[in-house]
Formats: sequence, C-alpha cells, structure tokens
Amino acid sequence: MQTTSSEAAELEERKQKKVRRTNGEMPARDEINGLDDFPVEEIVQHPLPGYAAPSSISFSPDDGLITYLFSPDNSLRRNIYAFDLLSGRHELVFGPPGGGGLDEGNLSEEEKLRRERARERGLGVTRYEWRAKTASEKPGIIVPLPAGVFLHEIGSSESEIKLPAGPSSPIIDPHLSPDGNLLAFVQDDELHVYGLLSGEQKQLTFGARGNAKTHGLAEYIAQEEMDRKTGFWWSPDSKLIAFTEVDSSKVPLFRIMHQGKPSLGGAAEEDHAYPFAGSSNVTVRLGIVAAAGGQVTWMDLTCGEDPEEEYLARVNWAPDGGLLAQVLNRAHTQLKLLRFDPGTGQREEVLVEQNETWVNLHDCFTPLEWGRENRAGGFIWASEKTGFRHLYLHDRSGACLGPLTEGDWMVEQVAGVNDKAGIVYFTGTADGPLESHLYCAELFPDWALPLPAPRRLTPGKGRHAVVLDHGMQQFVDVHDSIDSPPAVALRSLSDGTVITTLYEQPPASSQRFQPPEIIRVNGDLYGALYRPDAERFGPPPYKTVVSVYGGPCVQTVSDSWISTVDMRAQFFRSKGFLVWKMDNRGTARRGMKFEGEGKYRLGVVDAEDQRAGVEWLVRLGLARPGEVGIYGWSYGGYLAAMTVARFPETFRCAVAGAPVTAWDGYDTFYTEKYMGLPKEKEREYRESSVMAHVGLLQGKLMLVHGMIDENVHFRHTARLVNALISAGKPYELLLFPDERHMPRRLTDRIYMEQRIWDFFRHNL
Repeated sequence: MQTTSSEAAELEERKQKKVRRTNGEMPARDEINGLDDFPVEEIVQHPLPGYAAPSSISFSPDDGLITYLFSPDNSLRRNIYAFDLLSGRHELVFGPPGGGGLDEGNLSEEEKLRRERARERGLGVTRYEWRAKTASEKPGIIVPLPAGVFLHEIGSSESEIKLPAGPSSPIIDPHLSPDGNLLAFVQDDELHVYGLLSGEQKQLTFGARGNAKTHGLAEYIAQEEMDRKTGFWWSPDSKLIAFTEVDSSKVPLFRIMHQGKPSLGGAAEEDHAYPFAGSSNVTVRLGIVAAAGGQVTWMDLTCGEDPEEEYLARVNWAPDGGLLAQVLNRAHTQLKLLRFDPGTGQREEVLVEQNETWVNLHDCFTPLEWGRENRAGGFIWASEKTGFRHLYLHDRSGACLGPLTEGDWMVEQVAGVNDKAGIVYFTGTADGPLESHLYCAELFPDWALPLPAPRRLTPGKGRHAVVLDHGMQQFVDVHDSIDSPPAVALRSLSDGTVITTLYEQPPASSQRFQPPEIIRVNGDLYGALYRPDAERFGPPPYKTVVSVYGGPCVQTVSDSWISTVDMRAQFFRSKGFLVWKMDNRGTARRGMKFEGEGKYRLGVVDAEDQRAGVEWLVRLGLARPGEVGIYGWSYGGYLAAMTVARFPETFRCAVAGAPVTAWDGYDTFYTEKYMGLPKEKEREYRESSVMAHVGLLQGKLMLVHGMIDENVHFRHTARLVNALISAGKPYELLLFPDERHMPRRLTDRIYMEQRIWDFFRHNL
C-alpha cells in the first residue's frame, strides 16, 4: 500500500476539503486533531501515525555509526541517515540521485511480486548493506535501487553506481561477500558475481532460463510461507556461494487474467507455478559454486521428491566452513538439521526435531565459535518440546548439552551471543504474551534445574525490537506500547540503561488517539476494546463491529502502538460503534497447546471463540444483541465469512476481504501444516469450507477481492458466489480488477473504505 508523493498531495487535499465542509470555515487546530471529524481518507494513510520512526537500523563494522532509514516528511519515501556516536550528530548519508529511488512504477514484475510477499510498502531506499572495511578501502554501503546497485563511501559527497540494471533485466536480491569485495545477485534467473574492485561481472550458474528453473532465487512457498526470502548464501571466507536450483516443471501453471486492462494476449495474463494443497511442490537442489566460477558441487539433497524431505527451510554456513541445512517433511512433524561437506556434497544428520502437532520454523539456530571444554563447533538450537519455544545448547555432533531457558513463555529471536563472556541475548515473552523484551542468560549454566530466571534488559511495558552492536557493549532499542508510539534509544548491554535517545515522537503524535482497553476474556483469551465516547453517544450497549484475523502465526492484540493506531477501528469508534478484536485459540505467541487447538479445525474453534467473545460483550451490556458485524482480510476474511454463515443469531453482517473459502484452493505448505492432505482429511476440508455453511446464512455479506491476487486467488470468492447463488442467498461484491492481495492504489483504498463504512452503516 504505497503512497507516492502525488498520492500524498491528493490525500491531504481530500482531508482539507472534508475539514472545510464541516461548517464552511477552517476549524480550530484542536478540532482537526480530534476524532470528531474523522475523514475516511485517514484510514488508508501510510505510514500510520507514529510509524515514521527510523527503521532498518544497523551498526557500522567498527560500531562508530548507527545507520537507519528515515523520512523527515513522514512519508514512505526514505533515505539513509547515520548517527555518529562520537559527535552525537545525525546526518544524511545517502539519498537516491535526483530524489527518486524505488517507486511502484519503475520495478519489474518479479520485483513487485517479491514486495507483495515481503509486505513491503517503502519507497525511495528500502534496503542497504554495510561493506566491510579493508586496508585499502574506506567503509561504505551498497544500496540496491531500480537503476542498479550504488556504492557509497562514508564521508563522500557522491555515490557511484557500480552495477547498472534495466527494467527488462533487473538485479535481484544483491548481497555483499563477508570481505566486502564481491557482490552476488540474481539476473535473468541465474546467479552472478560482480567485483567491486575489478569491475568484472561473472555468471556462475547456467541452464535455468527456458527450463522452468531458477538459480539463487527463493521460490514462492519459501518467500510467502517459510520466511526465507533469499536463495543463495556466502561462505564465511567469501570464496564459495551455496545456492538453490528450483525446478517448477511439476507444478501446473495457474493463469491470472487482467480483466481490467484494454490489452489482450500476453500483456493481459500471467502464469504462476502455484502448488495447491495435495499437489506437487517444486523440487529444490542445493549446490555450491566457487565465487571465481567453475563447476557446481551438488549436495546430497533434493527437496520435493521425498515427503520426508519436502521443504528446504533454512541454510547456514558454520564457522568451520561446513554447510548446514534445515529440511522439513511434508507433514510438518519432523525437521532435520543436516551438515554437508562443501567439497563432496556428502551429508550427515546432526539432529532431528519432532512434534506430533507440527514443527514451527524459526531463526534461532546460531553456530558458535567457542573452545570451552573442547566444544568447538557447537550451536544454539530452539525447540518447542516442552510446549514453549526455548533455547538449548548442542555440541558439534548435535548432542544436546542442556537448556538455556525454560518456563511457560517463549523465546522469539536470538539477538546475539557473547562467546567469551558466556552470555546469550534474546527477545521473548517472559513478562507476558502481550509484551516483548530483551533478556540475557548464561551460555554455559550448570544445568541444575530450575534454571536461573533470565535477566531482563529493557524497561517498562510494551514491545521492544533490538539491534546489538558487534562488540556486545550496547544495543539500539525500538520501544512502543499502546500508550506510546515507537521511540529509539541507545542502551548499555550490561544493564539496559539509556546512553542516548536517538529518536522520539513529537509530543502531539501520541495525544490524538485513545488506546484500546486490553481485556482478558474467560481467563485465557485477550481482547482489545475500542469504546465510543459516552458523552457523545450515550452509555452502552452499542452497535458493535468485530475486527478479526484469527489465523495461525499472527497476534493482533498486544501492548503495542499498532493496536492504538488501528485506523479503521478508530474511525468506527468515532462514529459511535464499539469495536472489538480478540485473539482466538490457534493464534501466535501463546505456546504449542494454545496454537495447536486449530489443527484440522480451521474455521471451527476460531469461529466458536469469536462467537464466545461477542456473547461475553453482550452479557456485560457492552454490545447490543442482534446488531453485531464483523470484518477481516485474508484469513480474517475467511473467518468473517465463516462466522456470519455459522452463527446467524450472533452476527448480523460481515465484510470478507480476499477470503480463503475452501482450503483445497490454497497452497501446500500453509494448508497442509494445519489441515493435513486433502485426500486424507476429506471431512475436515469439507467442514472448513465456507461453502458448506452458506445454507445457514441469514445476514448480509460483502465480499471484497482483487482480481489479480496471486496469493488468495479471486477463484475463492468466485466459488463462494456460486454457492450463494445456488442457495438463493444475497450478497454484495466489491472487485478491484487491477489489485492483488491488498489494494495499493490510493483511490482504490479510499473507495474501499468508503464502501465498507457504508455497508456497516446501512446494515447495523
């Protein structure tokens, strides 16, 4: 959902027209900042209020600078800035030549699809990498832009484009070698390297184009479902590159037609190798090639041919030069950690993680360089074998030496490891599932249970995202809560005290919106309640709108500013509606038992919990019986359609955006993890389909969908429409012929929000 500069101007003009219409003159500034006059255009603003804070934060190789992406005008168009720890000054480091940079209009189709899967909305500069400082070169950064890859030396006033690109042959996913001398990237489906010193470009792989293959690119499932965005990995010594060969020839192509375009033929259609539940996946091989070029050595692994080794989930290089890969079975119940010899491709099994519910992928695997008690080559691993994700120390052979954390809470990420001091730093939920803090624990405890409680390093309540420096002395802390928008501080890693404040919000930014009330329902479910102003709209009960997602791996209720600036919720609250959102069983950050309640029962337990939440509001006298609507997008759209169909006595109307309506029409990885194979779970698939319940529908249903959605295909909505027609049920349909999974164009988003508001206003 990008907003270009012209769109931003259009949005501001719409706001001002709305203000001027209020009483024929400009109101006082405090009226504009209040919620009395809340134009629908404000729902679609990006970035959200308070979220123009610095992002993509990193330390320079010598820890002397902290770089970040930032937009001084609070838009999506960002440049690179740096904070000098010695001088205490912030300075602009890099801005795209001519003020341009990345825009939605100057990208190839492949790059646009990668942005869809990454949920990327930024413009201008969207990523950069630090270049390691060598004896002969100044420290610098590389910046990928549509025009090519730029090299900018720190302290220089000019930037040099080192690797030009064209719209027909973009440079995809460029990454620097650890020594900073080479740049690897994918172009025309093949892996290439470019020498920053020599200026020489070399193609390393061959034979992909025209053979339904790619070299060095992550496939759709890896990008969309496994959170693996890349398909190649540099060795620590910068001499080798491990890469994937993806063969999609076994996956039938799914054609999407651009019905809204005047053109015909190839310009009006696109084909996607989309693996539907129960069908074939791509096959993935793992190879290693020298950065200087030469013959490829293939590892003893081909994912996608054997269900026991279906998915290549993660790839890492060990400090000793070995290649490590995590391989998941098709049933999601077994994850292998394999070690490969880069010279021969031979493999050995290091460990096997098993869970009868499912194995969640993570990024906590951390190879270690430590020689204590001759344990060189060990690693940190994360497991949910106790029901919650915790860290464990393993030796090089894979043997578990013992736990590093324990308890009824979860570790989220390993933030850093100080081998010499014997400390591991991590973020987690030890202070509650609505918060996230930085903690530290011993790397070599004596394992006399119970373990000492981890030491918390971040203060207050809310959510903390952290970046540690290379020297393990300090960290950048990005902190927010429902009461405060994101603020950025540099803190000591020894005790968490503030060294300096890097960014804090303008005072007015946190005063406009009333935070929701966080409530615990029936002892186990968390909800967020947005009450309308009783002085304006009277006491409860109120007409109520439920905002829902409810799907696995997502949490929507937390002590975070994102809950406060839910703009659609604030809009409806300003109109006198009670807005409610609740995380049902099956959602994230609550442990395996809570999350696993949804196995084989998508659309069952989650929908029942959403009904129970509304019944709870009615019993408390907050929600008006018979006047409750529900809306959601993607999985939330699915759940909105399911609840209005299954529970007509509770839900009067629903807006279902881009809904999955039958799980046999969604992808293999996501669907089979939670529902199993269609041929083995026919009854469960049937009951989880919205179409099985439309006969019960009594309320109003609006379906919203982009017709070129390559994630949840428009086919889902079309199948539901057929079922509604067969059952004689009315429906409303809002289509966007040129939009994908979420509308991006400003005019489309404004139109959609107006239609959603009109729907609830007329039906509640």
